This record gives sequence, structure tokens and C-alpha cells, in this order.
Amino acid sequence: MTRPVRACIDLSALQHNLSLARQAAPDSRVMAVIKANAYGHGAVPVARALKQADAFAVASIDEALLLREAGVQRPLLLLQGVFSADELEAAANYDLQVAVHVPEQIDWLEQSRISTPLHVWLQVDTGMHRLGVPADYAATALDRLEKLVERRGGSIRLMSHLACADIPDNPTNNAQLAVFQALPERGLERSLANSAALLSRPDMCFDWVRPGIMLYGASPFDVDVAQPVKLQAAMNFESQLIAVHPRKQGESIGYGQTWKCPVDMPVGVVAAGYGDGYPRQAPAGMPVLVNGKIVPLVGRVSMDTLYVDLRNQPEAVAGDSVQLWGSCLPVEAVAARAGTISYELFCGVSPRVPREYVNG
Repeated sequence: MTRPVRACIDLSALQHNLSLARQAAPDSRVMAVIKANAYGHGAVPVARALKQADAFAVASIDEALLLREAGVQRPLLLLQGVFSADELEAAANYDLQVAVHVPEQIDWLEQSRISTPLHVWLQVDTGMHRLGVPADYAATALDRLEKLVERRGGSIRLMSHLACADIPDNPTNNAQLAVFQALPERGLERSLANSAALLSRPDMCFDWVRPGIMLYGASPFDVDVAQPVKLQAAMNFESQLIAVHPRKQGESIGYGQTWKCPVDMPVGVVAAGYGDGYPRQAPAGMPVLVNGKIVPLVGRVSMDTLYVDLRNQPEAVAGDSVQLWGSCLPVEAVAARAGTISYELFCGVSPRVPREYVNG
């Protein structure tokens, strides 16, 4: 028998969430963000499930080539562009669109002998201060890119990224929008909205929207912001009880003896730990579902196991089902208790955890 921990991915939930993105931005094309192995869900199966998206976005050429070699032919954008001039040939050979966020990347394009059409997204820093050319350099960058496109063919689009879209009333959002709208338009297609802006700011849904976390069923908003649509969880992170032990009052559980039984009680051992991607920093009291009912985590999370208080599940036995997050236990609730975000939990699910794909 194989170890019971698994990540069960519901492809129909992905498709449902994509349809919500289209409904929220009916006049925009949708670029589904599937970087970081589709946020831990599996890039190739997710791309195939989301074949109705207009394009996909990944972080790097390695992620893109994995998709191309699997037969994914949709337009594909490298969000960080190429990391060296040498990568331009591969980008051209595999028909990849590239973001440009520093002048050096334009230098590489100008020096390249590649004759195929260029499909470039000029990324402009409107206030997040991560990647992007300064707004006052955008006109110069566009002049340079337009000369390249005139010579080789292709297209240019404009994009930027929001720093505080998860808090819709944050004034930074309006400030970034104003900078973006003031950029030289030149008839170019534009993209600004991520998942949070797509769902809360229709004025930011330009020609293209770029949903990411919402596709996987997690809220893109700060924990205090109401969810405007009913997303469906795509990942159920599951395992089983592999032992149930009666413990005496005062006995300690797990490494460091940080938690002691307050009374005589049953304690369950779950086949999942930080080696599988469950957060080691999860505190005692973290909710875990056993047979569909919430029980609290106790003790420290180990590499391969964690422990649960079964006082409200006294009939539980080894082999019973456990959900660590998913359709019945929102990943946002788990992330908040662990002091992190859903993105990190999804991306942290270990490669040793089998992904199983279902529809519905």
C-alpha cells in the first residue's frame, strides 16, 4: 500500500473559476497564470484543463518549454522575460512571448540576429517597485521596441502589476491606475488586473486580465475583505490517520514535548508533514478535518507526520480520511492560522505528494 497523502486536483473547479473570471471581465481576454507548476497544481494538466483561456503566463523559459513539449500551443508569455541574450533563440523557436522590464533586455533584442516576429510585453513599474521600466522611460522603450517590430514584425503590449489589489480600497491602487493610464497608449493592448483587481475593479480590466490565485479556488483578497464570487477549491490536500493512541493526562506529544495532554484522550497520527508541504509553523489548534469534522492539531508538525486531538472523534481509527485543506476546509483559513498565505501553501506541496486529477 502506498503512503496515503495526496493532492487531489479537481479540473472542473479550475474551469468553473476560469468562467468566473470571464464573467467578471467580459470585454477582456484572459491570460491564465500557471507559473510555479500552476501554483503547485501541475502545469501541464492545468493548462489542458484551462484550454479555453486565451493565453498562459509562466515565470521562465524552463516552465514554458515544459508546456510546449507537452503539446500546449496557446500563446505563452514569459512574465520575467529572458534572463540572458542566449535564451532569445529558444524563445523564438518555441513561439514564446516575452516581457521586457529592463533596458538591457531591449539591448539583447536589438543585438539579436533572430528574424522571426517579436511579441513583446513592455512591463512598466507603476508603483509596486519590483519589476518594470520606470514610467518616464516607457516612451523611449516603446520607440526602441517599435523599431524592432517594424523590422521583424510582431506586436507590442503594455502591462504593469498591482501592489495592493488584495485590499480594494487601498489608495495605492488608484495611484497605480493613474500612472498606468498616463502611459503613452499608442493603440497598444494593455493589461493591469490580477485576480483581485479583476474581481473588484472593472476599471482596471483593460484588454487583458491575468487571473492567478482565483483559478485555483483561493480568495485573492485580504482576510478582512468579503469574497465577491463563489470560487471552487481545486486542490484537496488529503491523507489518513495511520495510528490512534490512547494517551494519559500529562503525556507529551511530538518533538520538544511542547504540548501535553490535558486529560486522558485519544491522539491520532496523520501521514503528512512538512516534508509534504504542510506548514511546520502550524500552531496547536490548527483545524484539520477527520471524517469531515474539525479536530485540532496538537504538538509540532514532523517531516512525515502530524498529530490531532480526537476527543470529539472518539470512534476514529487508523485508515480514516483526513483533509488538510480543500473543498471542506478553506486553504485561506489554514494559511491564516499558520501565518502565511494560500499561495505559499499551494506552491509548497512537495513533489513527493502524488497529484491525482478528477472532474467534479
